[in-house]
Amino acid sequence: MTLTILFLILLALTFDFLNGFHDSANSIATVVSTRVLTPRAAVIWAAFFNFIAFLFFGLHVANTIGKGIIDIAIVDKTVIFGALTGACSWNIITWYFGLPTSSSHALIGGMIGAALVKAGTSALVWSGIIKTVVFIVISPIAGLVLGLGLGLAVYGFFKNSSRIAVQNFFKKGQLVSAALYSLGHGGNDAQKTMGIIASLLFSAGLLGDKFYVPFWVVVSCQAAIALGTMFGGWRIVKTMGQKVAKLTPVDGFCAETGAATMLFVSSAMGVPISTTHTITGSIMGVGSIQRFSAVRWDVAGTIVWAWIITIPCSAAIAALSCLAVYTFSG
Repeated sequence: MTLTILFLILLALTFDFLNGFHDSANSIATVVSTRVLTPRAAVIWAAFFNFIAFLFFGLHVANTIGKGIIDIAIVDKTVIFGALTGACSWNIITWYFGLPTSSSHALIGGMIGAALVKAGTSALVWSGIIKTVVFIVISPIAGLVLGLGLGLAVYGFFKNSSRIAVQNFFKKGQLVSAALYSLGHGGNDAQKTMGIIASLLFSAGLLGDKFYVPFWVVVSCQAAIALGTMFGGWRIVKTMGQKVAKLTPVDGFCAETGAATMLFVSSAMGVPISTTHTITGSIMGVGSIQRFSAVRWDVAGTIVWAWIITIPCSAAIAALSCLAVYTFSG
């Protein structure tokens, strides 16, 4: 294994760390904003379930990323470098502005931009790309519907109960829902980096003739995303937990459970969806139960625009990175 490959593996794990750092808000925003857990306790809770996710999920998403977005035959060190540079750069930019964008789509955009520079449109696996783009729309809508549906069911079931008793009950319930969401987040998002590292190793001839994800890659990626979650992206926590809608423990439970359900289903299907889009949609759904105006739709609109531009912006950064490498390497 050369120093270049080791560097790229380290860069991939850095992206995975940034993924956890950027997306920790998704896992902990509701449980922190409802004051069920302190920020420190929340990130430790989320990080633990991020890490153990590989015990519960297969590697369907990793296989999709590894060979279902761009033609694995054109993957080389420069393509991996460009893809990771585009994804990491966009994550840092959106973290700075407090925008809960998708690390998954940033990585996919990076892969597309790098592949276009290397081999043109023939390098793109359109079936995988179209499936991902379709779920950009489906995942937040499904999150919204699930969050709204669960919220209506819970509010209806407990309508004659004491408000204080209900809130106290769901404070405990949020520990479970936050754990489930963090499990789904670790199960879907960490696999994307696994796919990138596995495709790098395969292209370098280190996996033999068959594409697979080595166990050490699995554990390394789960550890990196968990560590990122522990450090937390506090700018985005504020946007997710306070600016989109004000949440109670009941709302937080319903939002996390609805989003977790969608993540479990998508991971089983091997679809690399955005955990950010899903939980944001779920928060909007729950937040609209009391009154439609409870959701800050102007903030939601800004978030949606950030979602739309994520793939093209990360693709552009990746393309420029690849062009710079090809230019300076002669």
